[in-house]
Amino acid sequence: MNETVSGRRGMVVAPHRAAAEAGAEVMRAGGNAIEAMLAAAATIAVTYPHMNSIGGDAFWLICEPGRAPVAIDAAGRAGSLATRERYARAGHEALPERGVLAALTVAGTVSGWAVASEIAAAMGGRMPRADLLADAIGRAKDGVPVARTLHAITAAHIDELRDQPNFAAHFLADGKAPAEGAILRQPRLADTLGQIAHAGYDDFYRGDVSVEIAADMEAAGGVVTREDLRRHEAKAVKPLSLAIRGATLFNLPPPTQGLASLILLGLFDRLGVTRGESFEHQHGLIESAKRAAAVRDREVTDPDHVGDIQRYLTPEWLAEEAATIDMRRATPPRPTKPGDTIWMGAIDGEGRAVSFIQSLYWEFGSGFVLPRTGIVWQNRGISFSLDPSARNPLTPGRKPFHTLNPPLARFADGRMMTYGSMGGDGQPQFQAQVFTRHALFGEEPGVAIDAPRFCLGATWGRRPSKLLLESRFDPDIVAALDRAGHEPTVSDQPYLNLMGHAGMIVRAPDGSLLGASDPRSDGAAVAV
Repeated sequence: MNETVSGRRGMVVAPHRAAAEAGAEVMRAGGNAIEAMLAAAATIAVTYPHMNSIGGDAFWLICEPGRAPVAIDAAGRAGSLATRERYARAGHEALPERGVLAALTVAGTVSGWAVASEIAAAMGGRMPRADLLADAIGRAKDGVPVARTLHAITAAHIDELRDQPNFAAHFLADGKAPAEGAILRQPRLADTLGQIAHAGYDDFYRGDVSVEIAADMEAAGGVVTREDLRRHEAKAVKPLSLAIRGATLFNLPPPTQGLASLILLGLFDRLGVTRGESFEHQHGLIESAKRAAAVRDREVTDPDHVGDIQRYLTPEWLAEEAATIDMRRATPPRPTKPGDTIWMGAIDGEGRAVSFIQSLYWEFGSGFVLPRTGIVWQNRGISFSLDPSARNPLTPGRKPFHTLNPPLARFADGRMMTYGSMGGDGQPQFQAQVFTRHALFGEEPGVAIDAPRFCLGATWGRRPSKLLLESRFDPDIVAALDRAGHEPTVSDQPYLNLMGHAGMIVRAPDGSLLGASDPRSDGAAVAV
Protein backbone atom coordinates (compact mmCIF):
# COMPACT_ATOMS: atom_id res chain seq x y z
CA MET A 1 0.00 0.00 0.00
CA ASN A 2 1.23 3.49 -0.84
CA GLU A 3 2.68 5.27 2.18
CA THR A 4 1.08 8.32 3.78
CA VAL A 5 3.80 10.50 5.31
CA SER A 6 3.16 12.65 8.39
CA GLY A 7 4.93 15.76 9.62
CA ARG A 8 4.48 19.14 11.26
CA ARG A 9 7.33 21.53 10.37
CA GLY A 10 6.79 21.25 6.62
CA MET A 11 6.51 18.85 3.70
CA VAL A 12 7.39 18.69 0.01
CA VAL A 13 6.03 16.17 -2.50
CA ALA A 14 7.52 15.60 -5.95
CA PRO A 15 7.59 12.87 -8.62
CA HIS A 16 11.36 12.48 -8.07
CA ARG A 17 12.73 11.99 -4.55
CA ALA A 18 15.75 14.25 -5.13
CA ALA A 19 13.47 17.22 -5.84
CA ALA A 20 11.41 16.61 -2.70
CA GLU A 21 14.61 16.30 -0.65
CA ALA A 22 15.99 19.53 -2.12
CA GLY A 23 12.85 21.40 -1.13
CA ALA A 24 12.75 19.87 2.33
CA GLU A 25 16.38 20.80 2.91
CA VAL A 26 15.55 24.44 2.15
CA MET A 27 12.80 24.33 4.76
CA ARG A 28 15.23 22.81 7.29
CA ALA A 29 17.54 25.76 6.60
CA GLY A 30 14.74 28.22 7.40
CA GLY A 31 13.24 28.74 3.95
CA ASN A 32 9.52 29.01 3.36
CA ALA A 33 7.36 26.85 1.08
CA ILE A 34 7.94 29.06 -1.97
CA GLU A 35 11.71 28.95 -1.56
CA ALA A 36 11.48 25.20 -1.06
CA MET A 37 9.56 24.93 -4.32
CA LEU A 38 12.15 27.01 -6.16
CA ALA A 39 14.84 24.54 -5.12
CA ALA A 40 12.64 21.57 -6.01
CA ALA A 41 11.78 23.11 -9.40
CA ALA A 42 15.44 23.53 -10.30
CA THR A 43 16.38 20.04 -9.16
CA ILE A 44 13.57 18.28 -10.97
CA ALA A 45 14.53 20.09 -14.19
CA VAL A 46 17.83 18.16 -13.88
CA THR A 47 16.62 14.80 -12.60
CA TYR A 48 13.46 14.48 -14.72
CA PRO A 49 14.41 15.97 -18.12
CA HIS A 50 11.84 13.83 -19.95
CA MET A 51 9.07 15.57 -18.03
CA ASN A 52 10.17 19.19 -17.62
CA SER A 53 12.97 21.66 -18.25
CA ILE A 54 13.96 25.28 -17.85
CA GLY A 55 13.10 25.32 -21.55
CA GLY A 56 9.42 24.86 -20.68
CA ASP A 57 6.56 26.74 -19.01
CA ALA A 58 5.26 26.80 -15.44
CA PHE A 59 2.33 27.89 -13.30
CA TRP A 60 2.19 28.55 -9.56
CA LEU A 61 -0.64 28.77 -7.03
CA ILE A 62 0.48 30.18 -3.66
CA CYS A 63 -1.63 30.52 -0.54
CA GLU A 64 -0.70 32.17 2.75
CA PRO A 65 -2.93 31.70 5.82
CA GLY A 66 -5.52 34.43 6.11
CA ARG A 67 -4.87 35.83 2.65
CA ALA A 68 -6.32 35.30 -0.81
CA PRO A 69 -4.25 32.95 -2.99
CA VAL A 70 -2.10 34.37 -5.77
CA ALA A 71 -1.23 32.66 -9.04
CA ILE A 72 1.71 33.03 -11.41
CA ASP A 73 1.34 32.65 -15.17
CA ALA A 74 4.80 31.81 -16.52
CA ALA A 75 3.74 30.74 -20.01
CA GLY A 76 5.66 31.96 -23.05
CA ARG A 77 4.24 33.40 -26.25
CA ALA A 78 4.80 32.30 -29.83
CA GLY A 79 8.01 33.63 -31.36
CA SER A 80 7.94 36.61 -33.68
CA LEU A 81 9.02 34.41 -36.61
CA ALA A 82 6.31 31.81 -35.90
CA THR A 83 3.95 32.77 -38.69
CA ARG A 84 1.53 30.51 -40.52
CA GLU A 85 3.11 31.64 -43.77
CA ARG A 86 6.55 30.46 -42.62
CA TYR A 87 5.25 26.97 -41.89
CA ALA A 88 3.34 26.86 -45.17
CA ARG A 89 6.49 27.81 -47.11
CA ALA A 90 8.31 25.00 -45.31
CA GLY A 91 5.68 22.56 -46.60
CA HIS A 92 3.82 22.00 -43.33
CA GLU A 93 0.06 21.51 -43.38
CA ALA A 94 0.12 21.10 -39.60
CA LEU A 95 2.64 22.17 -36.97
CA PRO A 96 5.54 19.71 -36.68
CA GLU A 97 5.51 17.87 -33.38
CA ARG A 98 9.29 17.59 -32.92
CA GLY A 99 12.39 19.53 -33.89
CA VAL A 100 13.35 23.19 -33.91
CA LEU A 101 10.13 24.30 -35.66
CA ALA A 102 8.16 22.70 -32.84
CA ALA A 103 10.16 24.82 -30.37
CA LEU A 104 8.11 27.84 -31.29
CA THR A 105 7.25 29.53 -27.98
CA VAL A 106 9.37 31.35 -25.42
CA ALA A 107 10.19 29.24 -22.35
CA GLY A 108 8.52 30.89 -19.34
CA THR A 109 9.64 28.69 -16.44
CA VAL A 110 12.56 30.78 -15.20
CA SER A 111 10.50 33.98 -15.32
CA GLY A 112 8.05 32.26 -12.99
CA TRP A 113 10.90 31.53 -10.61
CA ALA A 114 11.68 35.26 -10.59
CA VAL A 115 8.13 36.29 -9.66
CA ALA A 116 7.90 33.50 -7.07
CA SER A 117 11.13 34.69 -5.46
CA GLU A 118 9.65 38.17 -5.09
CA ILE A 119 6.54 36.74 -3.43
CA ALA A 120 8.72 34.56 -1.18
CA ALA A 121 10.67 37.62 -0.07
CA ALA A 122 7.44 39.50 0.69
CA MET A 123 6.51 36.58 2.97
CA GLY A 124 9.80 36.80 4.84
CA GLY A 125 11.97 34.57 2.66
CA ARG A 126 15.69 35.34 2.80
CA MET A 127 17.37 32.32 1.18
CA PRO A 128 20.08 33.33 -1.35
CA ARG A 129 19.35 32.33 -4.94
CA ALA A 130 22.67 30.48 -5.16
CA ASP A 131 21.64 28.29 -2.23
CA LEU A 132 18.29 27.50 -3.82
CA LEU A 133 19.92 26.37 -7.09
CA ALA A 134 22.96 24.67 -5.56
CA ASP A 135 21.45 21.18 -5.44
CA ALA A 136 20.36 21.34 -9.08
CA ILE A 137 23.73 22.66 -10.24
CA GLY A 138 25.60 19.94 -8.37
CA ARG A 139 23.41 17.17 -9.74
CA ALA A 140 23.68 18.46 -13.31
CA LYS A 141 27.47 18.64 -13.04
CA ASP A 142 28.17 15.44 -11.11
CA GLY A 143 25.38 13.41 -12.67
CA VAL A 144 22.21 11.71 -11.48
CA PRO A 145 21.13 8.07 -11.74
CA VAL A 146 18.71 7.56 -14.62
CA ALA A 147 15.24 7.12 -13.12
CA ARG A 148 12.97 4.26 -14.05
CA THR A 149 10.55 6.46 -15.97
CA LEU A 150 13.37 8.36 -17.70
CA HIS A 151 14.73 5.09 -19.10
CA ALA A 152 11.29 3.79 -20.07
CA ILE A 153 10.16 6.98 -21.80
CA THR A 154 13.44 7.49 -23.65
CA ALA A 155 13.26 3.91 -24.92
CA ALA A 156 9.61 4.24 -25.93
CA HIS A 157 10.17 7.42 -27.96
CA ILE A 158 13.72 6.96 -29.17
CA ASP A 159 12.76 6.60 -32.83
CA GLU A 160 11.15 10.05 -32.95
CA LEU A 161 13.78 11.73 -30.76
CA ARG A 162 17.20 10.34 -31.68
CA ASP A 163 17.54 12.50 -34.81
CA GLN A 164 16.39 15.76 -33.25
CA PRO A 165 19.18 18.37 -33.01
CA ASN A 166 21.66 17.50 -30.23
CA PHE A 167 19.28 15.08 -28.50
CA ALA A 168 21.45 12.00 -28.87
CA ALA A 169 24.55 13.77 -27.58
CA HIS A 170 22.76 14.89 -24.42
CA PHE A 171 20.41 12.03 -23.57
CA LEU A 172 21.45 8.81 -25.32
CA ALA A 173 24.23 6.35 -24.55
CA ASP A 174 25.83 4.96 -27.71
CA GLY A 175 22.61 5.75 -29.55
CA LYS A 176 20.42 3.91 -27.05
CA ALA A 177 18.28 4.87 -24.07
CA PRO A 178 20.54 5.03 -21.00
CA ALA A 179 20.00 2.16 -18.59
CA GLU A 180 18.13 2.70 -15.36
CA GLY A 181 20.68 3.64 -12.75
CA ALA A 182 23.29 4.82 -15.26
CA ILE A 183 24.73 8.26 -14.51
CA LEU A 184 23.39 11.14 -16.61
CA ARG A 185 25.60 14.23 -16.59
CA GLN A 186 24.49 17.58 -18.01
CA PRO A 187 27.52 19.91 -17.77
CA ARG A 188 26.14 22.57 -20.13
CA LEU A 189 22.93 22.76 -18.12
CA ALA A 190 25.00 23.00 -14.93
CA ASP A 191 26.83 26.00 -16.38
CA THR A 192 23.53 27.62 -17.40
CA LEU A 193 22.03 27.17 -13.94
CA GLY A 194 25.27 28.45 -12.43
CA GLN A 195 25.05 31.61 -14.52
CA ILE A 196 21.43 32.13 -13.44
CA ALA A 197 22.44 31.61 -9.81
CA HIS A 198 25.15 34.25 -10.22
CA ALA A 199 23.44 36.83 -12.44
CA GLY A 200 19.77 36.34 -11.58
CA TYR A 201 16.71 34.77 -13.13
CA ASP A 202 16.37 37.68 -15.56
CA ASP A 203 19.63 36.63 -17.24
CA PHE A 204 17.66 33.93 -19.05
CA TYR A 205 15.73 36.64 -20.92
CA ARG A 206 17.92 39.73 -20.97
CA GLY A 207 21.48 38.64 -20.14
CA ASP A 208 24.23 36.28 -21.20
CA VAL A 209 22.02 33.18 -21.16
CA SER A 210 19.56 34.87 -23.53
CA VAL A 211 22.40 35.63 -25.94
CA GLU A 212 23.37 31.96 -26.04
CA ILE A 213 19.75 30.81 -26.43
CA ALA A 214 19.10 33.22 -29.28
CA ALA A 215 22.31 32.23 -31.06
CA ASP A 216 21.41 28.54 -30.90
CA MET A 217 17.88 29.22 -32.09
CA GLU A 218 19.07 31.28 -35.03
CA ALA A 219 21.73 28.75 -36.04
CA ALA A 220 19.15 25.95 -36.06
CA GLY A 221 16.55 27.94 -38.03
CA GLY A 222 14.24 28.53 -35.07
CA VAL A 223 11.45 31.06 -34.72
CA VAL A 224 12.16 32.45 -31.22
CA THR A 225 14.48 35.47 -31.23
CA ARG A 226 16.45 37.37 -28.62
CA GLU A 227 13.89 40.16 -28.81
CA ASP A 228 11.14 37.62 -28.04
CA LEU A 229 13.08 36.61 -24.94
CA ARG A 230 13.63 40.23 -23.95
CA ARG A 231 9.91 41.05 -24.17
CA HIS A 232 8.81 38.07 -22.09
CA GLU A 233 7.69 38.35 -18.47
CA ALA A 234 5.71 36.23 -16.06
CA LYS A 235 2.78 37.79 -14.24
CA ALA A 236 0.97 37.38 -10.97
CA VAL A 237 -2.70 36.75 -11.79
CA LYS A 238 -5.90 36.23 -9.85
CA PRO A 239 -6.82 32.55 -9.63
CA LEU A 240 -10.24 31.16 -10.44
CA SER A 241 -12.22 29.86 -7.49
CA LEU A 242 -15.28 27.72 -6.87
CA ALA A 243 -17.19 26.95 -3.68
CA ILE A 244 -18.40 23.37 -3.25
CA ARG A 245 -19.83 21.72 -0.17
CA GLY A 246 -17.29 22.13 2.62
CA ALA A 247 -14.47 23.67 0.57
CA THR A 248 -13.34 26.40 -1.77
CA LEU A 249 -11.30 25.26 -4.75
CA PHE A 250 -8.69 27.36 -6.56
CA ASN A 251 -7.04 26.94 -9.94
CA LEU A 252 -5.41 28.94 -12.74
CA PRO A 253 -7.29 31.01 -15.35
CA PRO A 254 -6.61 30.70 -19.10
CA PRO A 255 -4.48 29.85 -20.95
CA THR A 256 -4.63 26.84 -18.60
CA GLN A 257 -7.46 24.34 -18.36
CA GLY A 258 -7.98 25.20 -14.69
CA LEU A 259 -11.55 26.14 -15.63
CA ALA A 260 -12.18 22.53 -16.69
CA SER A 261 -10.80 21.16 -13.42
CA LEU A 262 -13.13 23.40 -11.40
CA ILE A 263 -16.17 22.64 -13.58
CA LEU A 264 -15.57 18.90 -13.24
CA LEU A 265 -15.58 19.02 -9.43
CA GLY A 266 -18.43 21.55 -9.39
CA LEU A 267 -20.62 19.24 -11.46
CA PHE A 268 -19.70 16.15 -9.45
CA ASP A 269 -20.52 17.99 -6.23
CA ARG A 270 -24.11 18.35 -7.46
CA LEU A 271 -24.65 14.67 -8.33
CA GLY A 272 -25.25 13.54 -4.76
CA VAL A 273 -22.79 10.62 -4.82
CA THR A 274 -22.39 9.27 -1.29
CA ARG A 275 -20.11 6.23 -1.67
CA GLY A 276 -16.54 6.27 -2.89
CA GLU A 277 -15.12 3.59 -5.21
CA SER A 278 -18.64 2.87 -6.44
CA PHE A 279 -20.08 2.85 -9.96
CA GLU A 280 -21.74 6.18 -9.19
CA HIS A 281 -18.39 7.66 -8.15
CA GLN A 282 -16.60 6.65 -11.35
CA HIS A 283 -19.53 7.28 -13.68
CA GLY A 284 -20.22 10.69 -12.17
CA LEU A 285 -16.60 11.78 -12.58
CA ILE A 286 -16.44 10.52 -16.17
CA GLU A 287 -19.61 12.29 -17.21
CA SER A 288 -18.57 15.49 -15.45
CA ALA A 289 -15.20 15.31 -17.21
CA LYS A 290 -16.88 15.16 -20.63
CA ARG A 291 -18.85 18.33 -19.98
CA ALA A 292 -15.88 20.17 -18.50
CA ALA A 293 -13.78 19.28 -21.56
CA ALA A 294 -16.48 20.58 -23.89
CA VAL A 295 -16.41 24.00 -22.21
CA ARG A 296 -12.62 24.03 -22.19
CA ASP A 297 -12.39 23.27 -25.91
CA ARG A 298 -14.93 25.97 -26.68
CA GLU A 299 -13.63 28.73 -24.41
CA VAL A 300 -10.00 28.41 -23.29
CA THR A 301 -7.33 30.23 -25.28
CA ASP A 302 -4.87 33.10 -24.86
CA PRO A 303 -6.21 35.20 -21.94
CA ASP A 304 -6.26 38.27 -24.19
CA HIS A 305 -8.89 36.52 -26.33
CA VAL A 306 -11.07 34.85 -23.67
CA GLY A 307 -14.70 35.77 -23.20
CA ASP A 308 -16.85 35.54 -20.07
CA ILE A 309 -15.80 32.26 -18.43
CA GLN A 310 -16.98 33.12 -14.90
CA ARG A 311 -20.52 32.16 -15.85
CA TYR A 312 -19.44 28.51 -15.99
CA LEU A 313 -18.60 28.67 -12.29
CA THR A 314 -21.96 30.06 -11.17
CA PRO A 315 -24.32 27.85 -9.13
CA GLU A 316 -27.01 28.33 -11.77
CA TRP A 317 -24.94 27.10 -14.72
CA LEU A 318 -23.45 24.19 -12.78
CA ALA A 319 -26.87 23.06 -11.54
CA GLU A 320 -28.35 23.24 -15.04
CA GLU A 321 -25.44 21.33 -16.56
CA ALA A 322 -25.38 18.70 -13.81
CA ALA A 323 -29.06 18.04 -14.51
CA THR A 324 -28.08 16.81 -17.99
CA ILE A 325 -26.04 13.94 -16.52
CA ASP A 326 -27.85 10.62 -16.60
CA MET A 327 -26.50 8.63 -13.64
CA ARG A 328 -27.28 5.37 -15.46
CA ARG A 329 -26.10 5.98 -19.02
CA ALA A 330 -22.93 7.31 -20.69
CA THR A 331 -22.80 10.07 -23.28
CA PRO A 332 -20.32 9.81 -26.19
CA PRO A 333 -16.68 10.68 -25.39
CA ARG A 334 -14.83 13.60 -26.97
CA PRO A 335 -11.38 13.54 -28.60
CA THR A 336 -8.55 14.90 -26.45
CA LYS A 337 -4.87 15.75 -26.60
CA PRO A 338 -1.65 14.27 -25.13
CA GLY A 339 0.66 16.00 -22.68
CA ASP A 340 3.58 15.70 -20.31
CA THR A 341 4.37 17.50 -17.06
CA ILE A 342 5.46 17.41 -13.43
CA TRP A 343 3.35 18.57 -10.47
CA MET A 344 4.85 19.33 -7.04
CA GLY A 345 3.46 20.66 -3.79
CA ALA A 346 4.81 22.15 -0.56
CA ILE A 347 3.41 23.37 2.75
CA ASP A 348 5.66 24.91 5.41
CA GLY A 349 5.31 25.06 9.16
CA GLU A 350 3.54 28.41 9.02
CA GLY A 351 0.87 27.04 6.68
CA ARG A 352 2.05 28.63 3.45
CA ALA A 353 1.08 26.30 0.60
CA VAL A 354 2.29 25.98 -2.97
CA SER A 355 0.83 24.04 -5.88
CA PHE A 356 3.27 24.05 -8.78
CA ILE A 357 3.41 22.63 -12.29
CA GLN A 358 6.27 22.74 -14.80
CA SER A 359 6.24 21.20 -18.24
CA LEU A 360 7.71 20.54 -21.67
CA TYR A 361 4.31 19.38 -23.02
CA TRP A 362 5.31 16.08 -24.72
CA GLU A 363 8.07 13.74 -23.59
CA PHE A 364 11.29 15.78 -23.96
CA GLY A 365 9.19 18.51 -25.60
CA SER A 366 10.42 19.35 -29.08
CA GLY A 367 13.46 17.11 -28.61
CA PHE A 368 15.61 20.09 -29.69
CA VAL A 369 18.48 20.58 -27.24
CA LEU A 370 20.28 23.92 -27.39
CA PRO A 371 23.98 23.04 -27.62
CA ARG A 372 25.47 26.06 -25.82
CA THR A 373 23.16 25.87 -22.79
CA GLY A 374 22.08 22.21 -22.63
CA ILE A 375 18.42 23.28 -22.48
CA VAL A 376 15.79 20.99 -23.99
CA TRP A 377 13.02 23.21 -25.39
CA GLN A 378 9.29 22.67 -25.08
CA ASN A 379 6.86 21.94 -27.92
CA ARG A 380 3.92 23.62 -26.17
CA GLY A 381 3.22 25.66 -29.29
CA ILE A 382 1.96 22.63 -31.19
CA SER A 383 -1.36 23.20 -29.43
CA PHE A 384 -1.78 26.08 -31.88
CA SER A 385 -3.50 25.50 -35.20
CA LEU A 386 -2.44 26.63 -38.67
CA ASP A 387 -6.13 27.20 -39.39
CA PRO A 388 -6.71 30.95 -38.85
CA SER A 389 -10.35 30.29 -37.87
CA ALA A 390 -9.41 27.85 -35.06
CA ARG A 391 -9.90 28.66 -31.39
CA ASN A 392 -6.11 28.73 -30.89
CA PRO A 393 -4.62 29.94 -34.21
CA LEU A 394 -0.87 30.36 -34.53
CA THR A 395 -0.04 34.05 -34.28
CA PRO A 396 3.28 35.59 -33.20
CA GLY A 397 3.01 36.85 -29.63
CA ARG A 398 0.02 34.68 -28.75
CA LYS A 399 -0.03 32.28 -25.79
CA PRO A 400 -0.84 28.64 -26.55
CA PHE A 401 -3.53 26.61 -24.82
CA HIS A 402 -2.12 24.89 -21.71
CA THR A 403 -3.14 21.60 -20.18
CA LEU A 404 -1.18 22.65 -17.07
CA ASN A 405 -3.23 23.64 -14.03
CA PRO A 406 -2.12 23.48 -10.37
CA PRO A 407 -5.00 23.21 -7.83
CA LEU A 408 -5.41 24.13 -4.16
CA ALA A 409 -8.32 23.67 -1.76
CA ARG A 410 -9.31 25.41 1.47
CA PHE A 411 -11.82 23.57 3.63
CA ALA A 412 -14.46 25.03 5.90
CA ASP A 413 -13.03 23.04 8.81
CA GLY A 414 -9.66 24.80 8.47
CA ARG A 415 -7.74 22.24 6.41
CA MET A 416 -5.55 23.27 3.49
CA MET A 417 -4.80 20.87 0.64
CA THR A 418 -2.31 21.17 -2.20
CA TYR A 419 -2.65 18.43 -4.77
CA GLY A 420 -2.27 17.76 -8.48
CA SER A 421 -0.97 15.54 -11.23
CA MET A 422 0.73 15.55 -14.59
CA GLY A 423 -1.02 13.99 -17.55
CA GLY A 424 -2.01 16.33 -20.38
CA ASP A 425 -5.76 16.45 -20.94
CA GLY A 426 -6.11 13.87 -18.19
CA GLN A 427 -5.02 16.30 -15.48
CA PRO A 428 -8.54 17.43 -14.47
CA GLN A 429 -9.64 13.78 -14.32
CA PHE A 430 -6.68 12.68 -12.20
CA GLN A 431 -7.06 15.69 -9.90
CA ALA A 432 -10.74 14.92 -9.42
CA GLN A 433 -10.12 11.25 -8.67
CA VAL A 434 -7.55 11.88 -5.93
CA PHE A 435 -9.46 14.89 -4.53
CA THR A 436 -12.80 13.13 -4.21
CA ARG A 437 -11.24 10.02 -2.71
CA HIS A 438 -9.64 12.02 0.08
CA ALA A 439 -11.83 15.10 0.55
CA LEU A 440 -15.27 13.56 0.00
CA PHE A 441 -14.83 9.91 0.89
CA GLY A 442 -12.16 10.04 3.60
CA GLU A 443 -9.35 7.99 2.10
CA GLU A 444 -5.84 8.73 3.41
CA PRO A 445 -3.62 10.57 0.91
CA GLY A 446 -1.52 7.47 0.20
CA VAL A 447 -4.60 5.35 -0.42
CA ALA A 448 -6.32 8.01 -2.55
CA ILE A 449 -3.26 8.35 -4.79
CA ASP A 450 -2.56 4.61 -4.97
CA ALA A 451 -6.11 3.67 -5.97
CA PRO A 452 -6.71 2.63 -9.61
CA ARG A 453 -7.48 5.43 -12.05
CA PHE A 454 -9.32 5.84 -15.29
CA CYS A 455 -8.52 8.09 -18.22
CA LEU A 456 -11.07 9.22 -20.77
CA GLY A 457 -9.32 10.27 -23.97
CA ALA A 458 -5.69 11.14 -24.50
CA THR A 459 -2.84 11.70 -22.12
CA TRP A 460 0.93 11.57 -22.10
CA GLY A 461 1.49 10.68 -25.74
CA ARG A 462 -1.20 8.00 -26.09
CA ARG A 463 -4.61 8.49 -27.67
CA PRO A 464 -7.07 5.92 -26.36
CA SER A 465 -10.37 6.68 -28.04
CA LYS A 466 -12.61 5.84 -25.12
CA LEU A 467 -12.24 4.87 -21.47
CA LEU A 468 -9.03 3.23 -20.21
CA LEU A 469 -8.85 1.69 -16.73
CA GLU A 470 -5.97 0.29 -14.69
CA SER A 471 -6.27 -3.43 -14.03
CA ARG A 472 -6.95 -3.07 -10.28
CA PHE A 473 -10.52 -1.82 -10.71
CA ASP A 474 -13.23 -3.97 -9.16
CA PRO A 475 -14.55 -6.19 -11.99
CA ASP A 476 -18.12 -5.45 -10.88
CA ILE A 477 -17.54 -1.72 -11.43
CA VAL A 478 -15.96 -2.41 -14.82
CA ALA A 479 -19.00 -4.46 -15.80
CA ALA A 480 -21.38 -1.73 -14.59
CA LEU A 481 -19.49 0.89 -16.61
CA ASP A 482 -19.74 -1.33 -19.67
CA ARG A 483 -23.49 -1.81 -19.20
CA ALA A 484 -23.88 1.96 -18.92
CA GLY A 485 -22.31 2.39 -22.37
CA HIS A 486 -18.78 3.54 -21.46
CA GLU A 487 -17.14 0.65 -23.35
CA PRO A 488 -14.14 0.53 -20.97
CA THR A 489 -10.79 -0.98 -21.91
CA VAL A 490 -8.96 -2.54 -18.96
CA SER A 491 -5.18 -2.39 -19.08
CA ASP A 492 -3.16 -5.47 -18.23
CA GLN A 493 -1.03 -3.29 -15.93
CA PRO A 494 -1.90 -2.30 -12.36
CA TYR A 495 -0.08 1.07 -12.51
CA LEU A 496 0.22 3.09 -15.71
CA ASN A 497 2.49 6.12 -16.16
CA LEU A 498 -0.10 7.66 -18.45
CA MET A 499 -2.52 7.83 -15.51
CA GLY A 500 -0.47 10.70 -14.12
CA HIS A 501 2.05 11.22 -11.36
CA ALA A 502 -0.09 12.65 -8.58
CA GLY A 503 0.75 14.09 -5.19
CA MET A 504 -0.99 15.59 -2.19
CA ILE A 505 -0.28 17.38 1.09
CA VAL A 506 -3.03 18.17 3.60
CA ARG A 507 -2.53 20.51 6.57
CA ALA A 508 -4.92 20.11 9.48
CA PRO A 509 -6.04 23.07 11.64
CA ASP A 510 -3.59 21.96 14.37
CA GLY A 511 -0.68 22.25 11.92
CA SER A 512 -0.13 18.55 11.37
CA LEU A 513 0.61 17.42 7.83
CA LEU A 514 -0.24 14.32 5.83
CA GLY A 515 1.11 13.74 2.34
CA ALA A 516 1.88 11.17 -0.32
CA SER A 517 3.48 10.81 -3.73
CA ASP A 518 2.53 8.49 -6.56
CA PRO A 519 3.83 4.91 -6.91
CA ARG A 520 3.58 5.48 -10.68
CA SER A 521 6.45 7.97 -10.41
CA ASP A 522 9.96 7.98 -8.91
CA GLY A 523 8.88 10.42 -6.23
CA ALA A 524 8.42 10.93 -2.54
CA ALA A 525 6.72 13.03 0.08
CA VAL A 526 9.43 14.30 2.43
CA ALA A 527 8.60 15.73 5.85
CA VAL A 528 10.84 18.29 7.52
